[in-house]
Amino acid sequence: QVHLVESGGGVVQAGGSLRLSCAASGRTFSMVSMGWFRQALGKEREFVAAITWSGRSTRYADSVKGRFTISRDNAKNTVYLQMNSLKPEDTAVYYCAADGSFYGSAYGREDEYDYWGQGTQVTVSS
Repeated sequence: QVHLVESGGGVVQAGGSLRLSCAASGRTFSMVSMGWFRQALGKEREFVAAITWSGRSTRYADSVKGRFTISRDNAKNTVYLQMNSLKPEDTAVYYCAADGSFYGSAYGREDEYDYWGQGTQVTVSS
């Protein structure tokens, strides 16, 4: 079982930056892929970014490429999402997710992830 807790959300003006963190419990963090997803009000949850267990491979949604960076610190059991050049359309609840299998890929589909955090709100004002 993996317990995930996101933090770092808030209100920021367009063009600003935020860094989200996701702290994971358990001793298997360093062996699992991690992902970030988001859900805007009235919309379906969508993929944002993912990273493999080693951190060597990442994947991004087209809408955030060049603006967001996913990274991880396995010594701290934490995955990060650095968000720069934020836009009002980035406003959403952001969720981190963990794969339940070991040594997987940087998945972009929700059904590849087994554990989810409670989410953190990001609001970008224009």
